Amino acid sequence: MKILVCVTSVPDTTTKITFTDNNTKLSKAGVTFITGPYDDYALARAVELKEKLGASVTVLNVGGVDAEPVIRKCLAIGADDAIRVNAEPRDAFFVAEQIAAIAKENKYDLILMGRESIDFNGGQVHGIVGEMLGIPSISPVMLLDIDGDTVKITREIEGGKEELEAKLPLVLGCQEPIAEWKIPNMRGIMTARTKPLKVVEPTGTDVLTDVSGYELPPARGAVKMIKAEDAETLIQLLRTEAKII
Repeated sequence: MKILVCVTSVPDTTTKITFTDNNTKLSKAGVTFITGPYDDYALARAVELKEKLGASVTVLNVGGVDAEPVIRKCLAIGADDAIRVNAEPRDAFFVAEQIAAIAKENKYDLILMGRESIDFNGGQVHGIVGEMLGIPSISPVMLLDIDGDTVKITREIEGGKEELEAKLPLVLGCQEPIAEWKIPNMRGIMTARTKPLKVVEPTGTDVLTDVSGYELPPARGAVKMIKAEDAETLIQLLRTEAKII
């Protein structure tokens, strides 16, 4: 079995974000990048399946050379090799186009990725990839088991959970508690240095998304303390200032 795990390189959630070029681009100066947390779940489950079923695991990232530390960490966790598409991830369609091209060339049985990235939170890529490849796409997947070519899935739906069975090949968007995050050990870190990391040029040149600008959320206002017995003042403020009732 061949598993492809698609990972994003995203700013750490504690990083202070700033913008350049008239607020149309993210400034990478001083920003710490990490593997997308949902992608971490996908990778952890892929490594578990590798150990259980003897599968091979390839990591794929669409990004520049600055993403390679994130890719090497994935290799240290247990992926066998990696591919980096040498292009900035301009939008969901562009990223999906790159993933689909790699998948068509290498014919993976299972494509895993996070349910969404934590920078743009689009949650679109897995669906577009499935459409481009003509195979089912399911998200968000919380539990995943494989028996032969049958995949047993539990996914989250509004108000509950849904249990599904499907045949390989599949594209799945993953979230907790599909697996426990894995931390690379020293042996994994050392072996990751020699594992193959192939760099390929992107396919397709259409730019379908144009960013007109980014803006930071407004600063939080001062906190108003209200005595527990003063319900009338609280209600008045919720009506006139917060405007939520």
